[in-house]
Amino acid sequence: MLLWAERFDGPLGEAFGLQERVGSGVAGALEPVLQAVESARALGRPAGALSAYHAYLRAFAMLLSSARRVPVALALLEKALARDPDHGPALALAANCSMRLCMDQISGNPAADARKGADYAWRALQAAPDDPGVLANAALPLAYAGENIGTTLALMDRALQLNPNFARGWCIRGFLKYWSGDLDGGIREAENALRLSPRCRIGTAHTAIAHALVLGERFEEAIPRAQLAIQEDPSFPPNHRILAICYAHLGRLDEARAALARLPRQAPVVLTNLARSYRAMSRVPEHSELALWGVRRAAGDAR
Repeated sequence: MLLWAERFDGPLGEAFGLQERVGSGVAGALEPVLQAVESARALGRPAGALSAYHAYLRAFAMLLSSARRVPVALALLEKALARDPDHGPALALAANCSMRLCMDQISGNPAADARKGADYAWRALQAAPDDPGVLANAALPLAYAGENIGTTLALMDRALQLNPNFARGWCIRGFLKYWSGDLDGGIREAENALRLSPRCRIGTAHTAIAHALVLGERFEEAIPRAQLAIQEDPSFPPNHRILAICYAHLGRLDEARAALARLPRQAPVVLTNLARSYRAMSRVPEHSELALWGVRRAAGDAR
């Protein structure tokens, strides 16, 4: 049975460079597959029998399968952390889930959930400072909660020094790059994640690319990326908002309204909460205002 195959081409005179590319390609492709296999096994275990590690695996699978499962994943992690409060991977994933409640606009108290995410992230870093997955999952919630963007990028640099073939790490670094205002860097890092792991979901790389293209006012290019992101997870609210922003800025208001209408029912457009979220995600005020203007126009708000 053929489980995985890839083709690598290069001149004979560059044998060592080709060897490095092959090694990187194999490592980048296999790591998320092994993570998925472990996570699938954890999903088959009775919930009451889960250790913190297996709760982490199970929650990770939920997080990647559907945005609707983020609250369930967080509840599972918090139950496990009550028994094992110093489990670094579970703490970092709980930080990520807390941030996602805010980002997806399903939080009842966004400010409190953002603070909770940062608290989980710092605890995770204390518990497992040399785990690339912990560093990556902690970095984004810290940035979202207002931590210095240079500090969070340094965390990602450390994660990728420890594991240069960490596809999810490159994806998260792509988010941080475009949040910092480096749009081309954000696109490049997310593309690198997709190159390392083209067949396995490792996060929301297409979302990162679409968002960076939007902030660069490259709306026509962003539309197919947003559509790819929606195909990957139709329940992830930011993907529908990105598409609505593109259409609104292009003056295609019927399509913009239709994109917002496809938002999951549990994630309505609340402009005050969205404004807080976009400003949390961007260190460039013009970028957050550009995105917010697109949503407002798509929602029929004249401001």
